[in-house]
Parts: sequence; C-alpha cells; structure tokens
Amino acid sequence: MNTALILRTLGLVLLCEAGAMLPSLGIALFLNEADYMAFAISIFFVVIIGFTLARTRIESSEVGYREGFIIATAGWLFLALFGAFPFIISGAIPGFIDAFFETMSGFTTTGASVLTDIESLSRSILFWRSITHWLGGMGIIVLTLALIPSLKIAGMKLFRAEVPGPAKSKVLPRVAQTSRVLYKLYLMITVAEVLALKIAGLSWFDSFIQTFGTVATGGFSNKNASIAAFGNPAVEYIIVFFMFLCGMNFALHFHALRGNFRPLWQDPETRMYTFVTMAAIILICINLITAQGYGIEAAFRHSIFQSVSILTTTGFATADYNQWPAFSQGVLFLLMFIGGCAGSTSGGMKNVRYLILFKNASREITKMIHPKAVIPIRLGKDVIPEELVESVISFFFLYLAILLASTLLITAMGIDLISSISAVAATLGNIGPGFGLVGPATNYAAIPAAGKLLLTLCMLVGRLEIYTVLVVFSARLWRS
Repeated sequence: MNTALILRTLGLVLLCEAGAMLPSLGIALFLNEADYMAFAISIFFVVIIGFTLARTRIESSEVGYREGFIIATAGWLFLALFGAFPFIISGAIPGFIDAFFETMSGFTTTGASVLTDIESLSRSILFWRSITHWLGGMGIIVLTLALIPSLKIAGMKLFRAEVPGPAKSKVLPRVAQTSRVLYKLYLMITVAEVLALKIAGLSWFDSFIQTFGTVATGGFSNKNASIAAFGNPAVEYIIVFFMFLCGMNFALHFHALRGNFRPLWQDPETRMYTFVTMAAIILICINLITAQGYGIEAAFRHSIFQSVSILTTTGFATADYNQWPAFSQGVLFLLMFIGGCAGSTSGGMKNVRYLILFKNASREITKMIHPKAVIPIRLGKDVIPEELVESVISFFFLYLAILLASTLLITAMGIDLISSISAVAATLGNIGPGFGLVGPATNYAAIPAAGKLLLTLCMLVGRLEIYTVLVVFSARLWRS
C-alpha cells in the first residue's frame, strides 16, 4: 500500500480546506466580528497539519483502488473533523459531536442541522457553513485532482472512489482535465444563480448563501424558515430551476456548453428524472388543491419547489409539508429514495439505478416465458455490462439493509418510527429534512448524541455511495 501518497494527498486536501476558510476570515475581519480569531486559529492548525502531511516523500504517484478508497473515505472524515474547528472555537456549536454532525452535513451536502437559531450566528460562520456545501457538492477530491497535476497518473482511482453514480466516465481524456472542466461548469452555474437571485431582490450575502445550498443540492440557508423567509416567488422559481439543473449529469451540461444538446433529450436517465419530477408535481398539486383548498398558483409553486427540492436531495423548504395531506407526504417520502442523476451533485439512489433495476426485472419476466433467450439490458443504444447490473442489485440491497438497521438503532434510542426512518433516509440520501421530529420546521437537535454519530456515518456512506466506505472496513483491503 502506498501509505506515503495517501498521507500526502490528505495533506493537500487539508490545505485546500484551509484555503476555503480564508473568505470567512476576510468577512469576519471586514465586518469586525469576534469570530475572526476562530478562523485564524483553525487555519493555523489546519495549515500546519496539512503542510506536514503534504511534505511526505513519495516514491511513486501510482494509486491503486485500495489507496483510492482510503483517500476518499479518510479525506471526507478529515474535512469534517478539521472543518468543525471554527464552530467549536467560536462557540457557535460548542459540543464536538454537534459540530462534527453539522460539518459532515455540510460537506456531504446533506443539509441536516442541529442549530435552533441560525440567524443568531455571525455572517462569517454562516458563510463557512455554506461554503462546506459548495466544496462538497462537486467533491473535494475532484478539486484536488483539478489543482494538483502530479496526481494525474493515478487520478482515475480517486475519481471513481468519490464521484457518485454506478458508472464513472471522463468527459476529457485526462482526469485532471475532466476535474477542471467540471469545476468551471460548477463555477459558471454558481455565478449565474448568484446574479439571478440578486436581480430577484436578495442581498449579495443572501444570494451567495442560497446559491451555495442550491448548486451543491445541499440546502443550508441563513434563515430559520429556509427559503420561505424571503416570501419571494421569483426567488423560489429561480432556485427550482437551478436545483433541477444541478440534479442532472454534469457531463450533459458539458456537451450542451459545446453546442451538442442532443444528449440532453436522448439520455434515458434524464428522461426518467424529468418524468418523475413532473409526475410528483402534478400529483401533489392536485392533492393540495382538492384536500387543503390551495389556490392553483400557490399549489403549483409549493408542489414544484418541494418536489424538486426533495428529489434533488437539496432540502430547501417553502412550506411545512408535515402539515400537508398524507398523500402529498407519501409522494415526497418516495422521492427521498430516488434522488437525482448520476454525475450530479445530488444524493440518493440515482434514477439510472432504478432504470437498470426495472429493465432487469422486465428481463427476468421475459426469461420466464423464453428461458433460453439472451436479452441484454440497454440504456439507449448502450448495452449495460452484467457486472454493472449485479453491482446495482447489490447496491440496492445494501442501501435497504443500512436503512433498516440504522432505523432500528435510532428507534432503540427512544425516537418514534416515522422520525427515525425519515431521519435515516434523509441522511443516507443526503437530503436533510425528513418528517416528524426532523421535519422542515424543526431540526436534529433532539436526536441523542449516539444517534447523531450514527446519522453522521449515514451521511458519509450515502455521499460516497456505500461501497467506498464499506471497502475501507473490509479486512481484505488491509492485507498485503
């Protein structure tokens, strides 16, 4: 195992994190906030540790899959551990477990929070809380690959270990090139939304905070009532557009930017993603009008916002859907298990996995009638390899097994069943708010400390899509 390269890469990741803290330090100094010391101390320690690790001498820059899995898992743990420093030192979140939970929620773009009064925090702390979203959305390892050309030889191992989706593909020949292109697209979408929200009437600060939560499909806001606090339909529609956009495969955006729009409407996953979104909007809209007397515009606006927010695993809210009819809640609950598209910033199972599962089920039914038939599974014109089909089936089983086991553990801590299963589903799917005790109008503060640690692990497992984390805990990985 190339231990030296693992340590060096983790050091580079920490140096990137220290650099990401600088804007928050600048905001604290500019606004004369007392929290500037929290960022100064945090940056000092993170730089010292990161620089020490980054100076590790390496004999080879070759990374195998074992190193890739370890770097990805340890990298995210390091980010959350050291990223919690500003919260703890400033006193914004004095408890380590709560601060670790909040930071992991930020970097994994989950959006679950233990904070009861967000608006009481300083702007520098709020900015750091949201910048963790922006970094985690595209992935800190992808950022490292984009910035450090020396890792180009083995970059694909790291790329595959971190990027969500059952199959990882490069849009350019080199991984470093792919990483830079993806971050350029990410930055372009970020700038576009900031400007759109500013034109719609938000302040620059509010525009940046909501944008970070949107493009990363994370959901952290600087308002206790989330997006509902602005009471601005234009802001809601802008956020819906960008949430939907960032729930799509970024490789398709790359092709569209180069003038090739055909993949956008030919991609089977995008078609399913669009169909699921439209179906959920229509069902919830009709239910709100008939069951609760909503006006057509209000019903449409709330249904489209919450459907897209939950499906893309963003977690923003414009209404307390705990008060909606049971049918609407049921639709949103089902969306929690679907997620966005592979290669997007969204969490969840991903639409492409359900496509493969549906096609595999259809094939099994056909083979019952024609046992000797050879029926390949296709997505568009592409034939899906059998090993990928098996991987998707295994992933689905593991996802449900982790969901059920974690739910049982949370209920053992005295939390009711609805709150428990939705809390696990919301953290494993990187969504944020759930139902009951952890609904959009409440938070995770009431969850016991052991429960928060378990849900923190669920966030990490969900963000790295199970296998990357489970492999690290496998004894086979550590054998020579």
